[in-house]
Amino acid sequence: MSERYPITLRVNDEEHHLSIPAQRFLIDVLRDDLELTGTKRACDIGVCGSCTVLVDGRSVSACLTLAVRVEGCRIVTVEGLADGDRLHAVQQAFLDHWGFQCGYCTPGMMLTAVELLRDDPSPDRETVRGALMGNLCRCTGYRKIVDAVLAAASALRESGRGEAA
Repeated sequence: MSERYPITLRVNDEEHHLSIPAQRFLIDVLRDDLELTGTKRACDIGVCGSCTVLVDGRSVSACLTLAVRVEGCRIVTVEGLADGDRLHAVQQAFLDHWGFQCGYCTPGMMLTAVELLRDDPSPDRETVRGALMGNLCRCTGYRKIVDAVLAAASALRESGRGEAA
């Protein structure tokens, strides 16, 4: 059995004290230890975007990120986007514009969109498509996903919230 290390992870604004092996990936900690199953496992090589989470505001592949490397960082999963019963503008736009089908890629798409809209509150269609290039969807043609991100951008500008996760 490998040596375990005590770490504290701040996930969705909650601190979690854990004892884990140094080689444990963030996706395993999130899904298995913290039971945050919105982060999806798919390719395990960081190319599909299904495991995307935000670490200090930047999207990372949780399947490639060692949990011990993000100790002290602010980690946001799709479960942390909503504010109580109020969905994040990106979540609401995905619902309103049918920016999903099976939903497997949706959490990663949403978190990537949150990062994009924080950095560029007024993206055009091509900018959105470029930002989402690392997130694969096997069900849709991306049109509704891009429409949802553009609608979220508009809603965030109109509300003046410019909220980032």
